[in-house]
Amino acid sequence: MRPKLLLFITIYLPSLLWAQDRGKLAGLIVDSLKYPISDATVTLFPDRQVYKSDKMGAFHFSNLYTGVYQLHISRKGFESKQLDIDLNRDTLIEITLQTEKQQIDTVQVNGKITAIDNLITAENAAMPVKIITRREIELMGSRRLDEVMKEQTGVAVVNDVAGGSRAIGVQIQGFSSNYVMVLVDGQPMLGRNNGNFDLSRISVTNIERIEIIKGASSCLYGSDALGGAINIITRHGALAPQAQASLLYGSLNIVDATLEAETPFANQRGSLVISGNYYRTDGFNTDSQHLTGESTTVPPYQNYSFQGRGRYRLTKNGTLGVTAHYAARNSQMTNAWSDALALNDQQRDQDLNLGFSYDQQFVSGIRSMTRYYFSRNHTAMQAEWLRAGILASAEEFGQQVHRVEQQFAYSPSNILKFTAGLGGSLERMDNQDLDEERSLYTAFGYVQTEWKPMDRMLTTLGLRYDHSNVYNGRLSPSVGWQYQITPTLLAKAGVGAGFKAPDYKMRYQVFYNPAANYLVIGADRVAEVIEAMDNSGELSYRNTYMVNHVAGNLKAEKSLSNNIGLVWNASKRWQTELSIFYHRINNQINTVSVGNGTTIAQLYSYRNLPKAVNKGFEVSVNYQATTDLALSAGYQYLVAKDLGVLDSIRSGSFPYNYYSNPLTGEYRQSRTSDYWGIEDRSRHMLNLKALYSIRPWQMNINLRANIRGKYPFQDSNGNQFIDDADAFVPVHTLINLTVEKYLFKNRLTCRLIGDNLLDFTNRNMLGQPGRVIMAGVSYRWIKE
Repeated sequence: MRPKLLLFITIYLPSLLWAQDRGKLAGLIVDSLKYPISDATVTLFPDRQVYKSDKMGAFHFSNLYTGVYQLHISRKGFESKQLDIDLNRDTLIEITLQTEKQQIDTVQVNGKITAIDNLITAENAAMPVKIITRREIELMGSRRLDEVMKEQTGVAVVNDVAGGSRAIGVQIQGFSSNYVMVLVDGQPMLGRNNGNFDLSRISVTNIERIEIIKGASSCLYGSDALGGAINIITRHGALAPQAQASLLYGSLNIVDATLEAETPFANQRGSLVISGNYYRTDGFNTDSQHLTGESTTVPPYQNYSFQGRGRYRLTKNGTLGVTAHYAARNSQMTNAWSDALALNDQQRDQDLNLGFSYDQQFVSGIRSMTRYYFSRNHTAMQAEWLRAGILASAEEFGQQVHRVEQQFAYSPSNILKFTAGLGGSLERMDNQDLDEERSLYTAFGYVQTEWKPMDRMLTTLGLRYDHSNVYNGRLSPSVGWQYQITPTLLAKAGVGAGFKAPDYKMRYQVFYNPAANYLVIGADRVAEVIEAMDNSGELSYRNTYMVNHVAGNLKAEKSLSNNIGLVWNASKRWQTELSIFYHRINNQINTVSVGNGTTIAQLYSYRNLPKAVNKGFEVSVNYQATTDLALSAGYQYLVAKDLGVLDSIRSGSFPYNYYSNPLTGEYRQSRTSDYWGIEDRSRHMLNLKALYSIRPWQMNINLRANIRGKYPFQDSNGNQFIDDADAFVPVHTLINLTVEKYLFKNRLTCRLIGDNLLDFTNRNMLGQPGRVIMAGVSYRWIKE
């Protein structure tokens, strides 16, 4: 090895001694036996300069400012490595990479991921964190975000009772979509239907990784992250000029076409990544028993999305970042209950997100991040009765947010780090000029500390304060703790508080869904709307008790999340993680039926559940059976109940004081054992995965099974709580398979995808299609 190192020094030392006005960095990459590793990608942060190691394993960067840099080294077949470099003029280093062990469904991240345009990183959360890598997404053959999320342990994809067929939302450890913040590059997404964010709006073609935080994450992301957060990180930086084109086609006439391109510029001081995606489907009908002809429960739609991300290092210590995202979806569906009763509705959704950031590193060691973003969502909907040619409804709704945030990070020593920030936002709605109070103003501030009092222990302390012009202020603390019991056993615990104020829609919006024939009324307007419908003869039934209970009485929600876990790395082949969670929610907001109309079937509004609990445990196991076969399994047990219902049943209070089973005719006083829990929550969920690589053929086979226990869809016997006489979705298994083959030096990839191979459907699972078979290719061009 020494002659090679001497030869390396002989070749590169002259260039290191030349032009001493700037610093230079050179190095040698070797394996554990000290043999050189060629074609390794070496990325220098924050400049994002890139170098491919040569046959001797050598690399070098020149014309660098002196200061602190981070190197990221990656090579197929080896574990990636990151290290910090304090560059003072010229530096020469040797780097050793370890052979990679193949895994899927990994639950850990090797090293810290460099913050790109946000000093808040998922690794700092007190709650459990799951990272889904770009490679995992490729192996799933997934096309939309909901398809990725439904395969994750502790995560379910559901349709909200009043969310309609265009609202495929997510549920994390019993928290519904209302409590899970969805972010793209740290920027919260708008456009929720009844609080439900439709995950199918987001394409995963340009995603670098997905961070999932389970439990109260308000300290990091704000009040909307009461139950967790999904942060989607798009591709950033550019290794070299390159482009990729991909096309998938299959069942339901699904077409998924993507173009991506990325390039560095200005001598690697800047980078630009852009992408465009087109997706269309014919939709599908999961309720053929009641809907006839060309009816669909999920509409045919076309979705266009365009995304760009750029960075440029303006000065030695300052970097500017810009992100932009635009998406539009057009959908049209027909619901025909008979030849004479057919409804056609059209809907157009548009999303626009713009973000700017400036990253500044000060000589004192303080890092500053200044961020501004603008988000807008616009929805226009129109429905018409086909036979009569009568307009059933026409509605247009827009929401926009301006937000500014200033973040700071400082590490006075190797055992202590501080992250702090403050900011504010203005949220406004279109066509709401009745009074100025309809605008929502919020201000916030937070601080988080990472302290390592000893080598085996790491503690995280956080505190956040949120204040709005409607619900005043609230403190949300969090505490995290990790202890390395043995070299193979890690203990973790976390406690986090959350706070969530009702959004504008829950308070004021009146939304009619003609396809499902229901009306959702904001709590502040429910009394006047019900009264107006009654006076005009449009009301057939009024739940007076519930109307009086919810009218103008919607309160902010509070939660306390507790988590205890163990991570056991039994060997290089085995990894097991166990997590026990207990989430207590006060004033949880839930959809409730407040009556029936003469022409509108159901009237819904929102109410607070005084006290609710989500509790259970998760366990995941990863096993590297052979060099080519990786296995993993994940299981969640969940109990989600409204404790107020249990108290009311015990006291015999109306309306929870009776049990009725229409099938058996049984009618009696209700018991606590009758109460199943909150809608859409399964007691049992199991995910199984197997990845097999046929290396001589350059082929991967990825087989997954998602098994979900039965769960309640809605109360159907009118006693206002879920029991065994209500409507349930049965136990079901979804089998998914992806086969991929590489050609032409891995530049061309052919994929065959089979989703839901057992062809399971249910009329209460609006967003789950039957069997879908797809095939496609992708080609990547890279400038050497």
